[in-house]
Amino acid sequence: MAAQFGRRLYKGAATTAAAALAVAALSASQAPGVTVDGHGRTTAADAQPSPEATTSGDGGATGNSPYYTDLPPLNSPSPAPTAGTPVAQGSAEAGIPATVLDAYKKAEASLRAAKPGCNLPWQLLAAIGKVESGQARGGRVDANGTTLSPILGPQLDGNGFALIQDTDNGLYDGNSSYDQAVGPMQFIPSTWAWAGRDGNGDGVKDPNNVYDAALAAGHYLCRNGWDLSLQSDLHSAILSYNHSQDYLNMVLSWLEYYRKGTHEIPDGTGTVPSGRSDGHAGPSTTPPSTPPGTGSPSPTPPKSDEPSTPPSQSPTPTDTVDHLADAGTAKLTAMAGDTFAKKISTKAETKAGKAVGKVRVRFTITGDTDATFTGGERVATVSTDKTGVAVAPALHAGEQTGGFTVRATVVGRSVPGLDYTATVTERAADTLARTSDTALTCTPGGEFADQVEVKATWKGAVADRVAATAILIKSADDATVNDKGPYFKDAAGKTVRTLTGLRTDANGLLKLPKLYADDTTGTFLLRVTTEGGATLTVELTVAAATSPSPSTSPSPSTSPSPSTSADPTASASPSA
Repeated sequence: MAAQFGRRLYKGAATTAAAALAVAALSASQAPGVTVDGHGRTTAADAQPSPEATTSGDGGATGNSPYYTDLPPLNSPSPAPTAGTPVAQGSAEAGIPATVLDAYKKAEASLRAAKPGCNLPWQLLAAIGKVESGQARGGRVDANGTTLSPILGPQLDGNGFALIQDTDNGLYDGNSSYDQAVGPMQFIPSTWAWAGRDGNGDGVKDPNNVYDAALAAGHYLCRNGWDLSLQSDLHSAILSYNHSQDYLNMVLSWLEYYRKGTHEIPDGTGTVPSGRSDGHAGPSTTPPSTPPGTGSPSPTPPKSDEPSTPPSQSPTPTDTVDHLADAGTAKLTAMAGDTFAKKISTKAETKAGKAVGKVRVRFTITGDTDATFTGGERVATVSTDKTGVAVAPALHAGEQTGGFTVRATVVGRSVPGLDYTATVTERAADTLARTSDTALTCTPGGEFADQVEVKATWKGAVADRVAATAILIKSADDATVNDKGPYFKDAAGKTVRTLTGLRTDANGLLKLPKLYADDTTGTFLLRVTTEGGATLTVELTVAAATSPSPSTSPSPSTSPSPSTSADPTASASPSA
């Protein structure tokens, strides 16, 4: 939705441009944190987007189509309950239709669970919905949240707007020649193709459904790892939706207004704004003149003060791109759960091999994989730098192993894509060690008092969720399963000497089940191995209990000699 008037309007529309600029100045004056001097110039530094904000995104979810420029009412809205039958309080212009408001709040709840670090407020969705479509044309939606008639922006044929040739065969916009922004959140078909979501659980991703569109807008605003509680990230996200400072100011004005509280109104009773960013009066979104899929809607006729043909334009950087080339991307391999150490680098070049800067390159993850870019998205768009190179965000491997493809394409230009193959391997460990040095002993037919616990590491770091196997082997040189000695028990209590399907926990620890001993004595070996080659051999000893040594009996007490009289008074025997 374009708000950069020099790009959007014909050069002859001086009066329209002047009026639009006046609205933009007023919009800027009401943006939060923005001050205006006596000449109407914006003076707050934070009203300007950061360099990061102006280069992020894929050029706009809406293809920079027109948007509404009506400002919020000066009076704060009056909050109202969100349950039961909505009753209008205050002006209908300030209220939000019940179904539309419900869609925004459900999208916020979904994003709070899926991407808690984004901190998406539903009021931001409401602000964008207000500016994009006047809250789905005042809440003219059915019970499922689908608009009663299609909401379409003008065809993006380069005639006063961006040039975006058809990307969906007219599936969403009914136009098989050029793309048009679609639905209450005004997604262009090429963006909806990857950003679309099913917000009402009916199995369909419909840009004309306010639940689907609100959830898609939420995910769109939460990509790139943005935290919308930070002003810089908030500005970046809004500018990525429509790359215009005036658009940013307008959305921030409505965001601030809705944050102060708002009220529900019945569906279909909201008013549709009248001001448009391209200077036209009336609705900025109109239904197609032909049924979807049957051809192109009739373009909006130019105003009387506009030329009948667009002025000649110099080729854009995108127009000069002939092909994409790899810019030194290394082999893409990572273990499950890890971030790929290398990033994908792609270079845009002319036919002569000259680098092309300021070109948007879209990276799309394809194939059966749960790998994502940083932020949890499967699609990322990056502009090339002055050397023509675009570097994709870091890839994060999921738990699914195997190969997948990342395809790089030029946004707005039909040139062959460039494919990169990436591989996710099993989690691995290179070292195993016991967590205790206690000797493991048992008597025949008994059970070992201590359970074997090991810790796995990979290059010194904890190796979590690594697959492992434990086998009671015959000897250090013979790793076949022993048929005697210590053993484990399965769930049915039967003897087993091989355990598979084991996995270390989040701390890299693995505690084996209890060990038991049969009647065979001796020294036995337990071998634990993991994916990645880590091996640990543990000694188990089965020996009969040692009998205690007999103790020395105490000496009996000395008894008086039988010949000795115990009576000292006894008389001596008479002499012979």
